[in-house]
Amino acid sequence: MIEAKGWAECGLPGIADRAALAVLGYLKLDGPFEIALLGCDDERIAALNAEFRTRPRPTNVLSWPSEDRAAARDGDRPPAPDGSDPELGDIAIAFETCAREAVAAGVPLAQHATHLVVHAVLHLLGYDHERPGDAELMEGTEVEILAQLGYPDPYTVASDA
Repeated sequence: MIEAKGWAECGLPGIADRAALAVLGYLKLDGPFEIALLGCDDERIAALNAEFRTRPRPTNVLSWPSEDRAAARDGDRPPAPDGSDPELGDIAIAFETCAREAVAAGVPLAQHATHLVVHAVLHLLGYDHERPGDAELMEGTEVEILAQLGYPDPYTVASDA
């Protein structure tokens, strides 16, 4: 669902499809899988951030996995979905915040949005960055997926993902 006009103009549905398929392909996961995507503005994501994370401010992207898929041990890959439920979860991405971050990083909006969708899809699949080993695994996985898409390492420039 596209609520923010800017996302429609920059082609978020295509960006998101390409990013999600890249994650699934990299992890060798066969679908079908379902992900709900909301392309919203800062006001909407701030309300969602307040409701679900008690942080009443805009953020770039939020994700809600349909189930907890996290690895038990820090740094281990999360277990792959067993395929019994195609729904992976929901993602919301905020146009104004993403546009500001892209400008600050000196990258095209489509490139930054791709990174954020890759990041969010990994969250839906149980990847996280709260523990040190998990953060290293998630960041490395993002960098490799983005490289396959032809994008440079986003962590070599300022980024809030």
